[in-house]
Amino acid sequence: MISKATQFVVPIANKPGTLARLCSVLGDAEVNIIGVFVPEAKGRAQAARVMAVDVAAARAALRKAKIPFSEEEVLKVELDNKPGAFGEFAGKLAQKKINITHAYATTAPFARAGVVVAVSDIDKALAALKQKNIWDLGPPK
Repeated sequence: MISKATQFVVPIANKPGTLARLCSVLGDAEVNIIGVFVPEAKGRAQAARVMAVDVAAARAALRKAKIPFSEEEVLKVELDNKPGAFGEFAGKLAQKKINITHAYATTAPFARAGVVVAVSDIDKALAALKQKNIWDLGPPK
């Protein structure tokens, strides 16, 4: 399965408690977080990328807490949890000259893998992945 999704990009300081505050603000607003990506940034500010079930509620909670953020459209992809699945998926995008700017994934044993992918051209990526015989992910939502 593949669909467009919104993730929040939140600048945070690289120090104890900043990620906890961000996640607590969302949790206190009853917003369920389904994805978080915070790359290492040695001694400098960084950006957390957060995906929530309820985008509108997350947006409202961040605004109420005066936490600055931006939004970006990404692909939410479900892949088989097996060796090579993500490589095959990434290869299909590369064949169409679509760059993956960042990605993160989660999985559990014997479950399907959930992958969030930011690409250089989201509509082109969706079109490429919908083509017959390109990838069996199911229809985009």
